[in-house]
Amino acid sequence: MSAMIVLDSHIWFWWVNGENRRLPSFILAEIEAAPRVGVSPVSCFELALAHQRGRLELSLPIRDWFALALAGSDVELLPLTPLISARAVELPDIHRDPFDRIIIATAIEMEARIASVDGYFPRYPELDGRLITS
Repeated sequence: MSAMIVLDSHIWFWWVNGENRRLPSFILAEIEAAPRVGVSPVSCFELALAHQRGRLELSLPIRDWFALALAGSDVELLPLTPLISARAVELPDIHRDPFDRIIIATAIEMEARIASVDGYFPRYPELDGRLITS
């Protein structure tokens, strides 16, 4: 398995904004020790949409926040490939959120670990050994 960690959207947002009190300590420790940390492009869409709908406050315009949240934090913007898309559709029908399914598929296809506190993620057998847990 890769030494990369894929961050779920909420984890990326909390980590970049220094909201470490919201991050479980075991996830924070794993992120800080990881040689590579990445996010799916759908996390950008998900956060931009939440911001537009008033569910997410940012101290900067969204485009500026993205620039700092990526280049400024060494978080890699990962690809959204046909294989990731296919894997997301093939996953068991546990989580209907297409963004989360793509994030899960990204971690699987990239042979990476995944950081999330989403209650649905542990129900995916495909994430056994990949999901960062206490």
